[in-house]
Amino acid sequence: MKRTDLTTETTLVLSGTGKTGRRIVERLSARGLPVRVGSRSGRPPFDWEDRETWAPAVLGVTSAYLAYFPDLAVPGAAATVGSFAELAVASGVRRLVLLSGRGEEGAQLAEHAVRRSGADWTVLRSSWFCQNFSEGSFLDMVLAGEVALPAGSVAEPFVDLDDVADVAVAALTESGHAGHIYELTGPQLLTFAEAVEQIARATGRQVDYVQISMEQFVSALAEQGEPEAAVALLSYLFSEVLDGRNAQLGDGVQRALGRVPRAFSDYARDAAASGAWQHALTPAHRSRVAEYRDGKETRLRRPL
Repeated sequence: MKRTDLTTETTLVLSGTGKTGRRIVERLSARGLPVRVGSRSGRPPFDWEDRETWAPAVLGVTSAYLAYFPDLAVPGAAATVGSFAELAVASGVRRLVLLSGRGEEGAQLAEHAVRRSGADWTVLRSSWFCQNFSEGSFLDMVLAGEVALPAGSVAEPFVDLDDVADVAVAALTESGHAGHIYELTGPQLLTFAEAVEQIARATGRQVDYVQISMEQFVSALAEQGEPEAAVALLSYLFSEVLDGRNAQLGDGVQRALGRVPRAFSDYARDAAASGAWQHALTPAHRSRVAEYRDGKETRLRRPL
């Protein structure tokens, strides 16, 4: 059994208001452990693009969870993460836990940068999140009853964000995780079509999956006014990364927590029971869903 470090030392959670970060903050707070939310609205504020915010954010911090926005695949991300890691260690941070991506070259460069920082490091290589369908930009399409993406027969081991958060908290608060790379996946491989089918079954209503071409996908992003950098990133994720390289299961959850990861069907059941796909639409949601229904295969939302 891994020993829990009983400490009152402060943990910094970057992207602390995001999908993974807020779960980690909630877990640390529930234990009564001091936690600092690293975000533009935090106190003090933190912004990856403003290096003047870095030093105040790590002051008095001994461990940190690093989640880079918008993605480690973005050019220059590894250098930025490495610079932050060096500053953090020089400021007294001893433990760094990096949220990384499976099969991404840019993510691996960032991993190397953190490993060279001199901190006790842990890397969490995550597959696609289940919660993209209920908290991310797939939500609008699920609500509209049709999910259209450029993903075909390639299977993905979708991971539940609660598992990611549990592993992150363990790595931040327990001994025995330093120097480990955890491949975080769910317990089974699913195509996007199969994932949507499970959501439809859990909700008890019709939700269809429609495969579209990469050309349609890129055209739709451009039509929505997405910046070229964002189009390039999303194209990369849906083409190069979702090419079968990650179509195998990892054992990171089992190694870190001593239990099996949550199945997608369990996630879908619980999300449906919570009302994630049945809540009343806000005016903004209604507008986006109406646009989606009008455009069908070309009106897309960002996936991450």
